[in-house]
Amino acid sequence: MRLAWLTDIHLNFVEVPGREALYGSILETGCDAVLLTGDIGDAPALRRFLLEIESALEMPVFFVLGNHDFYHDSIRRVRRRVEALCENSPHLRWMPRAGAVILGPGTVLLGHDGWADGRYGDYHGSNLALNDYICIHELRNITKGDRLRQMQSLAGSAASFFRRTLPGALRRYRNVVVLTHPPPFREACRHDGGPSDEGSLPHFASKAVGDVLRGAMEARPDRSLTVLCGHTHSEARAWILPNLRVYAGGATYGAPEIQGVLLVPDEGRVFFENQGD
Repeated sequence: MRLAWLTDIHLNFVEVPGREALYGSILETGCDAVLLTGDIGDAPALRRFLLEIESALEMPVFFVLGNHDFYHDSIRRVRRRVEALCENSPHLRWMPRAGAVILGPGTVLLGHDGWADGRYGDYHGSNLALNDYICIHELRNITKGDRLRQMQSLAGSAASFFRRTLPGALRRYRNVVVLTHPPPFREACRHDGGPSDEGSLPHFASKAVGDVLRGAMEARPDRSLTVLCGHTHSEARAWILPNLRVYAGGATYGAPEIQGVLLVPDEGRVFFENQGD
């Protein structure tokens, strides 16, 4: 099985010809399905973009949502609308509701939107203010402390999802592929060619999810976990454990591209086509 992976495509910054070129490049890969790790567009246009992707590709699209997908709206409302959209769609699959998706005899896909949780780096000493804190209903007009509690609640929901689903997936399958938006480990969180600093990490990585993934894989050294994520717009590869690797995708506003084609063999672990590990 061949899976085209994209992240942070921000289609609200791309005109129609650019979006059509992107869909054409996906079809040219000969992929069987698409993996999207968030930041598809902002909330007012998200439904339109998802339907456009579905119409252009006519193949399964497995996706999670990123922070920008909630801009100019509420997280709760956007998720409710996306869930309803996918219930009536032949191809769109929002991973928190899709559950475990079998990709091959030994491989399963899991995913959750996730959220940066302020547990890496120095949240209280950070002066970084994301547009999230202006453009997302749940995060605006609140204190810094209340914002941290909201972020940790969102990240905690993702961690709980993986705590429920990952052990069972590892019992039944040799390989698990996880989709999430923010990197779950500081090692995969980079900016401007180097590691993210202590002021940026709180806003761009999710320790709650990382702790769950690490614990599960330490308990199953005979299994393999591949994490695909985005959010930072900086490409990164990190081997957290011998059986746990993380890929963060690079991105540029207005120039979306395919991060790579993931191959799922009948036997052995998944790997990227034409890329060394």
